Amino acid sequence: MSVLYNDPNLKKCRLLFGFVDYLSIWGFIMATDATRRFDLKNLSVRVCSAIVFAVLFLTLLWFGETPWAKLTYLGLLAAAATVGVREFAMMGAKMGHFPNLGAGTIMAWGILAHCHLWGMERAESLPLWLVLFVGALAIHLSALFSKRNLDNALSSQGITWLAGLYLGLGLGFQQKLFMFNQTTLENTGARLLLALFLIVWLGDAGAYFAGSRFGKHKLAPRISPKKTWEGVAGNILGNIAGAAIIKFFVCTDWSPIDMVAIAILLGVAGILGDLVESAWKRSAGVKDSYFGVSIPGHGGILDRVDSLVFAAPALYAYIHFVHGLN
Repeated sequence: MSVLYNDPNLKKCRLLFGFVDYLSIWGFIMATDATRRFDLKNLSVRVCSAIVFAVLFLTLLWFGETPWAKLTYLGLLAAAATVGVREFAMMGAKMGHFPNLGAGTIMAWGILAHCHLWGMERAESLPLWLVLFVGALAIHLSALFSKRNLDNALSSQGITWLAGLYLGLGLGFQQKLFMFNQTTLENTGARLLLALFLIVWLGDAGAYFAGSRFGKHKLAPRISPKKTWEGVAGNILGNIAGAAIIKFFVCTDWSPIDMVAIAILLGVAGILGDLVESAWKRSAGVKDSYFGVSIPGHGGILDRVDSLVFAAPALYAYIHFVHGLN
């Protein structure tokens, strides 16, 4: 068994206080986004929704080893997947395609359920091949019996596949991380989930500050004109700061190499995730993924999870292949 998390005297409250302090900073950053007009009412909505999320998130982390906490988080991920698939469908519709919201949601939910059962060592109850098979039937059979024009059948089914796999796997790896119980340290899953969010979000904050203050050299002007290499540097520095907080207060047995490697890995994965989603939005001619259903004051789901969708599998791969945690 890995000794990566071997710190039996660490108190759960340390895990919570650092995140609360960070959340207040992040809420302020998001509320003062330079691309949006300052709006006191919008600020209050953003702060209130952030507080609600923080209370719920920290409560689930505190009780992370209990079945109800894991099921509740699974339910939140399922809700996020549903809204995210809808945003894919709306972007596709704007381009003249007709993705199947129901089939994409079935695919995403099935993958999430598989990841949850995997954590309970019951993955054979819902194997991934069965999820993909049922999802394929839902996607392709529904298209066969649809009365819509078949000119866009291939692209529409492709977008449906992408939506189900992207959200199912990206959010499913969050559930897989959370499903870890006690290894050599209690509540391992909650610690890993906190590490994921803190490292990625501090990276986003670093990118915002560095890009706004020093940004001159464009990173990918065709995809996202406002992103710069200076923002990337700030992102990585923020990732390292987040990883350092996790090492010293949550996962104290991380080595300095672990700290830097995980920070860079999640930083690069998060940046790629952001760029990928930006390319999709640009192809659809939309500025953000908001289509009428959102986190109050924070926009669409895809805009909020784009970095996490790539970073969660990267973190899982690191702890699995480097430290043998399974």
